[in-house]
Amino acid sequence: MHLSRRYIFSSESVTEGHPDKVCDTISDSVLDACLAQDPKSRVACETLAKSNLVVLAGEITTKANLDYVKIVREAVREIGYTKDVSTVFNDEDCFVTCALIKQSPDIAQGVDDRAVEGKKTAEQGAGDQGLMFGYACIETPELMPAPIMYAHNLGKALREARRSGAIKWLRPDGKTQVSVEYEGLRPVRIDTVVISNQHCDCVKHAEIEKVIIEQIIKKTLPAKLLDKKTRYLVNPTGRFVVGGPEGDSGLTGRKIIVDTYGGMGRHGGGAFSGKDPSKVDRSAAYMGRYVAKNIVAAGLADHCEIQFAYAIGHPEPVSVMVHTFGTGKISDDKIEKAVQEVFSFKPANIVKQLNLLRPIYRKTTNYGHFGKIDDLDSLTWERTDKAEALKKAAK
Repeated sequence: MHLSRRYIFSSESVTEGHPDKVCDTISDSVLDACLAQDPKSRVACETLAKSNLVVLAGEITTKANLDYVKIVREAVREIGYTKDVSTVFNDEDCFVTCALIKQSPDIAQGVDDRAVEGKKTAEQGAGDQGLMFGYACIETPELMPAPIMYAHNLGKALREARRSGAIKWLRPDGKTQVSVEYEGLRPVRIDTVVISNQHCDCVKHAEIEKVIIEQIIKKTLPAKLLDKKTRYLVNPTGRFVVGGPEGDSGLTGRKIIVDTYGGMGRHGGGAFSGKDPSKVDRSAAYMGRYVAKNIVAAGLADHCEIQFAYAIGHPEPVSVMVHTFGTGKISDDKIEKAVQEVFSFKPANIVKQLNLLRPIYRKTTNYGHFGKIDDLDSLTWERTDKAEALKKAAK
């Protein structure tokens, strides 16, 4: 990319009341309930929600004794879909059906740390083949791309205004989008902000537009990036009363770009929510973020992407690649060598190093799995504790 080129890059986020995020929340609630009782649980829980129906499907092997209906209802209530908000989809009336079975023994033998016929090693292997990416950059204090962080921050502001009662007509479903103008790799202004948020049928569009712009957008986004040309598009259809699973079907794992880097970093395609950390779709993507963030925190690059790939049942990645987009202070080959020296990408070691066998996953579900720096005890992949080791290894 030419360092003087000007262009606009957009990223979106969604609130916890979005139908797909309702499903992610339920799936991660089931996962946490399993891990709370049995840290060795194997969980792959998918959720579908439409109207007053919630369907749980997937494979779960656990010693935990769970009331799935109770878990679903509590998650729905926490999101904010109570009977006074929605007469169609709410915590009291939603119908829950379960299609959950045990993990396939063919998959289990590949993941288990035991020798079996046809498996080339007795070590714990990856739970599936696939490729994962991690990304970090210097654009924000969280070392995340600016567009996705700003979109997440708007969603969090909407949530706080709704839950606190500061804006009484807000409802749980919503989407945010921020278009940032760049000069080369540097964000210089915000071009367009889009917010669509569900509301009660008691408020006019003019009030919605005014309140959202003044109390949410201008109080959340950096003032230095907003100018007279910045466009604000608030509920551009003019009305958003019917929302959540009443208005649209929801499905676990359908917001993978929202969950990661807003499209700024590449994505391997595997979703996160509802999967225990033996699934490298989730744990290795967390590891990728951990490695990339430490590379940037170490000052080895301003922008960094890492990719690695796995074969099911095999304990070592089949490839590891580091790319710094021309911002590396040393060569990408040297950074890659340092990464291999400091980190282990074996699935069992990822789980151990990041302490992933804990009920921490509901904290990740909404507003991005990356960039949250206020709970490093739980979200260990946001730590930068390997920066010094990387500096030393890179010399």
